[in-house]
Amino acid sequence: MVSPSRLSALPHVTRPDAGTILISPWVVSDPAHQRPAADSVVDSWERLDRPAAMLSLTTFLSEDGGHVLNYAQWTNDADHLTFVRTQRPALVRTIDDELPGIERPGLTRYRLHDSYLAPADDSASGTDSPTGAVVTVDFETDGPTAQHLLTDTVVTGLRENPVPGLIAAHFHASTDGTRVLNYAEWTTLDAWRDFTRSTTSHNLAKTIATLPGIHPLGPTPYQPYRSVVNVPAP
Repeated sequence: MVSPSRLSALPHVTRPDAGTILISPWVVSDPAHQRPAADSVVDSWERLDRPAAMLSLTTFLSEDGGHVLNYAQWTNDADHLTFVRTQRPALVRTIDDELPGIERPGLTRYRLHDSYLAPADDSASGTDSPTGAVVTVDFETDGPTAQHLLTDTVVTGLRENPVPGLIAAHFHASTDGTRVLNYAEWTTLDAWRDFTRSTTSHNLAKTIATLPGIHPLGPTPYQPYRSVVNVPAP
């Protein structure tokens, strides 16, 4: 039996039963529509008879007010695709009826490839520190080899040189080989901004620029907003 949903600020990114991760931005025409759009997403899922394969959905608000990021965890692709055929059209219609004008550039299907976790003994950014902001960094990649090279290079660099304020960096590889998304948890947005001005950041960017088949698309800072947890993490 599926456990009742509950509200939560952040997804459990490394939960072992999340076989597929679905990430999609929803663009809003006015910053005043950003929170209502996220509320409409979560409220619609709360009312839905949710499949057991749907684990969680988390909404994030971009700092520029321009879009809502949806981060969903499912156990597998097949059950999600069945949901897309049978239940998603009615769900989207309900949301559009409540708040028309949302643009949906598209959904990307990911697997979690690897994660960097700050050392627990780092009081400034250890794994016990609360997450105050999430920053995603997107990359276009020319296949699985480039995806793995990028992830392995950055995770190794972070483990050798921990960054103040960085709690975790979770590297997601798209199933079609064309994208990598780094979902990074920070203590605060100011900590991330300090990092962007640091020598470490500049050196890391130079290293990535030398890797073949990788094209950085840039970062987007977010604040976590609301979640539906359908099945608690084991």
